[in-house]
Amino acid sequence: MKKVFIAAFLKSCFFICIALSSCGKKEKALEPKLNNKKPLLKVDTFVVVAKSLSQDIEVPGSLIPFEETEIHPETSGRVTEILFREGSTVTKGTVLVKLFDGDLMAQYNKLKIQLKVAEQTLNRYDALLKINGVSQQEYDQYKLSVNSLQADMQILETNIEKTRIRAPFTGTLGLRNISLGAYINPQTIITSIRQVNQLKLDFTVPEKYSSQMKVGSVIKFSLESDNLNHTATIIATENNIASDSRSLRVKARVNQSNSKLIAGAFVKVKCNLGTNNAALMIPSEAVIPKARNKQVLLYKDGFAKVEIVKTGIRDSSMIEITSGLQIGDTILTTGLLAIKPGASVKLNKIKN
Repeated sequence: MKKVFIAAFLKSCFFICIALSSCGKKEKALEPKLNNKKPLLKVDTFVVVAKSLSQDIEVPGSLIPFEETEIHPETSGRVTEILFREGSTVTKGTVLVKLFDGDLMAQYNKLKIQLKVAEQTLNRYDALLKINGVSQQEYDQYKLSVNSLQADMQILETNIEKTRIRAPFTGTLGLRNISLGAYINPQTIITSIRQVNQLKLDFTVPEKYSSQMKVGSVIKFSLESDNLNHTATIIATENNIASDSRSLRVKARVNQSNSKLIAGAFVKVKCNLGTNNAALMIPSEAVIPKARNKQVLLYKDGFAKVEIVKTGIRDSSMIEITSGLQIGDTILTTGLLAIKPGASVKLNKIKN
């Protein structure tokens, strides 16, 4: 009986193992079918449409005097008079400094006397020539000597004038760098002069906006200390793009005077580049920056597709697309990091 009971028990255990093994196989067969049913990722999208875009840029700039120069003497000499006060305003042609000219004045007075005698003699020669008292050759030679004396006097007058250093234009003088009795030469800086009643604006713009900087265009600028808008008119641009910064230097004339506008002040320059009525604007977060380009994910027939784009002007939330998209394209704005190119997506919200 014991043998029969053990055989029956082993037989039942065998069938139980077979049953459990078949159940495990069924469960494993069902697992792949359940895992294949992954839910589609829902994303927000944006439909590209044409919008009106006011193209403005803001760049830093500086206010500078309309005219500014260092004052140097044209000749060497000893300072005998200083006729200006530091920081004073002078008019064009005002004598600022006098150098010693005693030797030049002595030569000038000597020539002046010689010329007076020569002119009297020439008048007598002229009278004698009329009665054939002298030859024409003798008269011409003496007239030449008179002209030579006059030329020498003009040279001395020019040299004497160089000993008087004058203001080249109306402006405000800077600090004095010389003292009475000092010996100075053309390398010596006497002082500086600036025309501060009229200012210029100096700034640079990126290379891609250089063609918009036209002479006569009006731009706006403001100081750091306030938000008041001032205007300036472009008067000149540099004739080349700076190779180190890829920018163009621009100068503009400030159109109005204001006690707050001081030479050397830092300003914010606002340039209006016109209005584009067919600009393609998309949300800034839709653009994926890469090492060599910029990309967006385009929605096409239920799938995500990569599109390389070029961007333009950016504002607080939108960015202009200049190449790569067309009106009516639908781009993804969410899930950009989780979605791979070619993946299936489901639309959640559509904006335009």
